[in-house]
Amino acid sequence: MVLLVLSAYIALGAVIGFEVFKQCQLAQARYQQPCTESLITQLRDEQQPFRPRNDAVWVLGQLGNQQALPVLQEYYTGNMPEREPLDQMLSQYELSKAINLLSGKKNITAPVWRWLVRE
Repeated sequence: MVLLVLSAYIALGAVIGFEVFKQCQLAQARYQQPCTESLITQLRDEQQPFRPRNDAVWVLGQLGNQQALPVLQEYYTGNMPEREPLDQMLSQYELSKAINLLSGKKNITAPVWRWLVRE
């Protein structure tokens, strides 16, 4: 049973890490800056659809770089609708989760993948 839980933890961490790595690569290719700065630029880029901007929010939370905290707080209103279409608005739920991770909440999967992403 312990081996099964450990395997699931590693698999989940690997999937999350791959997605973080992929989103960093995409943002860096688009904005030609280090990962966190590229993701912040992507979040602020109102020419981008909401989906990639929401992806940037999620990745910034996963990365845990304190540089992103004031930017995320800038967009957080706390007004969470019952349903948030990620293609039509910046997700207050995702912003809340990202802010929590940057404010000290433990990211339990990060040790599995953090080595993969260079900022």
